[in-house]
Amino acid sequence: MTGIIIVTVIAIAISLVLVSFAFYKKISSDDKIKNAELRVKKLVEDAERKAEVIRREAVIEAKDEVIKARKEFEEESKSRRSELIGFEKRIVSKEEHLDSREDEVNKREKLLDSKQEEVQGLKKKLENVYQQQIEALEKVSNLTREDAKKLLLVHIEREVKKEAAILIKEVETQAKQTAQKKAREIVSTAIQRCAVDHVVDYTTSVVQLPNEEMKGRIIGREGRNIRAFETLTGIDLVVDDTPEAVILSGFDPIRREIARICLEKLVSDGRIHPARVEEVYNYAKEEVYNKIIERGEQVAMEVDVQNLNPKLIELLGRLQFRTSYGQNVLQHSVEVAHISSLMAQELGVNVRLARRAGLLHDIGKAIDFEQEGTHQQIGADLAKRYGESDEIVHCIAAHHEDIPPNTIEAILVLAGDAVSAARPGARRESLEAYIKRLEKLETLANSFGGVEKSYAIQAGREIRIMVRPDVIDDTGSVKLARDVAKKIERELEYPGQIKVSVIRETRTVEFAK
Repeated sequence: MTGIIIVTVIAIAISLVLVSFAFYKKISSDDKIKNAELRVKKLVEDAERKAEVIRREAVIEAKDEVIKARKEFEEESKSRRSELIGFEKRIVSKEEHLDSREDEVNKREKLLDSKQEEVQGLKKKLENVYQQQIEALEKVSNLTREDAKKLLLVHIEREVKKEAAILIKEVETQAKQTAQKKAREIVSTAIQRCAVDHVVDYTTSVVQLPNEEMKGRIIGREGRNIRAFETLTGIDLVVDDTPEAVILSGFDPIRREIARICLEKLVSDGRIHPARVEEVYNYAKEEVYNKIIERGEQVAMEVDVQNLNPKLIELLGRLQFRTSYGQNVLQHSVEVAHISSLMAQELGVNVRLARRAGLLHDIGKAIDFEQEGTHQQIGADLAKRYGESDEIVHCIAAHHEDIPPNTIEAILVLAGDAVSAARPGARRESLEAYIKRLEKLETLANSFGGVEKSYAIQAGREIRIMVRPDVIDDTGSVKLARDVAKKIERELEYPGQIKVSVIRETRTVEFAK
């Protein structure tokens, strides 16, 4: 840096000399030249002197910077050295602490060993003392250990017999208190054996025609009449080789009844075309609705059930067109109402409650094809929605034992339903088909590992499975019940629902000698 400054000063000086020289050359005077030379020389000396001063100042400044950097480095080194010394001291103290802890642990181990030896010695002494005490007791009592055990067992047996006698007395007292309720349940079960005649309804409707020519008029040109009829009614119209008759087929019984009335009026009138079909369909729909209301009111009056919600009366009327295995659901409900009320009268319980619950127990079947869930759940929800009491709702929900019946009226409705549905002639299913369905249900349950026996009960509405407790535990029984239910859903066809009960029983047997 100093060299650059010196070169710069010299260059400036030379420039000044050249400028001065040129200036004085123009004047062309020797004296002036000499003066100029002197001035130039003086200027050069001044420049050299200034450059030397600047160089010295730069050297001094550089030395100061070096001294400062060296001082900072020494201070930093000193602080690092002090930190290292502190770390070293801490490590040494920790090592000393660990050594002292190790010594304490060794001392404790030695102390524990000595204590253990003392405990072993005391244990041996106690055993000797215990044996001596036993021998002393045997000498004092003149009884051996076996004799003392027998005497103690005799005493315990006396105490147990006394407690058993007290318990038996309590059970007898409780049995007397509940005898009337048990008797009612027994009578209810016995009444289930009753049977009456029943007429089976069909689920398809046949409409008679005056002649074979009417079939062509029903079909219409290019099938337009039959298409309009099926579109409006939602029912299939089957025109086959059956002489002077057509068949109406559909899942909805009310729609099928509307279609039957509509077709009969069209045939009797003779005018069959899409506009006339729509007109007669609206008339038939209104007529069927009026029939439903009229039939619901008639049944409520017949069974002597009063103050029913109009919506429940309508649903009762709809049951006129609903069948279960060929059994008319409305007639079945009327029978259950009569049977339940008769049993309630014999048993001295609430007759009106049993009759009302018996009439409404299958009310859910009126709309079970429109909503999800079992007809018991749907019926209970409908009864609750339209103002029925909690007792009625419970009877409806429990008549297939989805929930345990907790009133005598609920048990009577359950029994009445079984009487009306299970007696001979009530439903279409033959005895052979019934037995085959139960056997298939039991075979399906027996196909699972760990199953000992299975029993189909309640006309195939429940399957009870006995399992081997050494093969299937409590958790496995839950899984088995779910697997059996899933397999039944996949492989079997059945009405309503099937309850799967897995029973895991552990018995302990001992013989008194």
